[in-house]
Amino acid sequence: MGVCIGLGPEQEKHHGKGNDDSSIQPQSDRRLVSRFQRLARIDHATTFLQWDQLVMMPPGGNDARAKAIAELATLHHERLTAPDMGDLLHDAETRESYPALQRSILEMKRVWQQAVCLPADLVKAKSLAGSKCEHGWRTQRRENDWPGFLENFREVVRLSREEAQARRAAAPDRFATPYDALLDSYEPGGSSAAIDALFDDLAAFHVVFGKSLLDEVLGRQAEPAVDLAGDYPIEAQEAVCRRLMTQLGFDFEAGRLDVSMHPFSTGGRGDHRITTRFRETDFVDALMATAHETGHAAYESGLPEAWEGLPAGQARSMSLHESQSLFFEKHLYLCRSFIDFFTGILHESLSGTKRFTAGQIWSESIRVRPRLIRIEADEVTYPLHVILRFEIESGLIDGSLEAEDIPDVWDRKMQAYLGLSTHGNDRDGCMQDIHWTDGAFGYFPSYTLGALNAAQLAGAIGRAHPDWQSRLGSGEVGFIRDWLEKNVWRKGSLVDTQEILRTATGEATNPEHFLAHLRARYFEQAY
Repeated sequence: MGVCIGLGPEQEKHHGKGNDDSSIQPQSDRRLVSRFQRLARIDHATTFLQWDQLVMMPPGGNDARAKAIAELATLHHERLTAPDMGDLLHDAETRESYPALQRSILEMKRVWQQAVCLPADLVKAKSLAGSKCEHGWRTQRRENDWPGFLENFREVVRLSREEAQARRAAAPDRFATPYDALLDSYEPGGSSAAIDALFDDLAAFHVVFGKSLLDEVLGRQAEPAVDLAGDYPIEAQEAVCRRLMTQLGFDFEAGRLDVSMHPFSTGGRGDHRITTRFRETDFVDALMATAHETGHAAYESGLPEAWEGLPAGQARSMSLHESQSLFFEKHLYLCRSFIDFFTGILHESLSGTKRFTAGQIWSESIRVRPRLIRIEADEVTYPLHVILRFEIESGLIDGSLEAEDIPDVWDRKMQAYLGLSTHGNDRDGCMQDIHWTDGAFGYFPSYTLGALNAAQLAGAIGRAHPDWQSRLGSGEVGFIRDWLEKNVWRKGSLVDTQEILRTATGEATNPEHFLAHLRARYFEQAY
């Protein structure tokens, strides 16, 4: 692919349809494009080695796989930070070009700046430490072995702190704290101060009628809970999850569903990999996790193909990525009218569900109850899980907490926020998530930012399509995917997160929309 990427109306206006690559931009720009596309191919190989490591690889292969992934990470870093890369970027940046290409060059420069401040040996060491920690976590979590996990985790924390300091030193005016320097990798332009402000707003919103929102919602759930537990064969559950994915627009000619300890989505256009997990006594959590990960894959499938292989063609931020997954899970799959539709499929495929009505399945799927496990949490308590992790990981990177402090701090915060204790139960406490095993500090705020953005986007879709609930009641989701593709997915990284939201919804991230969603669902039973 040459430099005239995605020659659209704007480019045609500047350059005409008949120009070839060489007539549009100088040789240096074509070299930049070629280099970043080659880097994307290394990323592609790394992605599927990591997928196999988490899903298919036998335990005995971890050491060799960790070394292979670390070698690719080092190779990627060395090529991205090659001595002449800065000159190529400066040359391209200072020349006049059409706006989309100029924005693409700025994205290349941002990616380069994030890499050039790190020494190659740190990149390799962090990759190796992360692979070792994650691999050990698989059995250590099951065995509630915090001391064994801590032995590997200390090195991940040490290297992550070193990375944070290096990133901050390279841009001291941009990052107020070391944690902010890591946060920028997931939320470009974000800051812990801005997140603190949003989370403070959420805390204020969680008080209504003089009571906590959690207490108020729990008080309104007057009807007794319906016990959905039963005998649900995993093979049948997997078939239902596949039907749900298909209904939500997933293309199995360009992707697959597998099983892992922690559900995730990875891959890219033409090869999307989704994982979920199953329990034979419960079908709700697997369906919700599958809907969530399908939203991630949907975003990736709708990114601008014209900029594929370049930073401009990637997802803008993790808060946008999580907004898509949470939209698919909370606003699409858990819409009452869609559950009414999908219950017929459940009854057909899972015989044990025939005991329950659509209303019972929906009310139990959205039921609010404090839980230890984040990915099983309801919408009301979920932000509290994220705030807890944000407070711990920011303190861990900034030095006010040490790794060995985490279990006690976690237990205190769980008791304060949710009234639950994890004392002696690290498996369902601080060891439950996979994110910290490879040093993904700064990711967790994306979940609650994503929830806020998802509710805001849902409101905009409702204004654009006032009949959206009735259309979902017939299983129709294409119109929603079309709206999201036009207003979010196609933007790639050519536009900042808040600009995408302002264009799509009329304003930047506003927590009030999330509160309005909670009121509609839990107070008014509107959808």
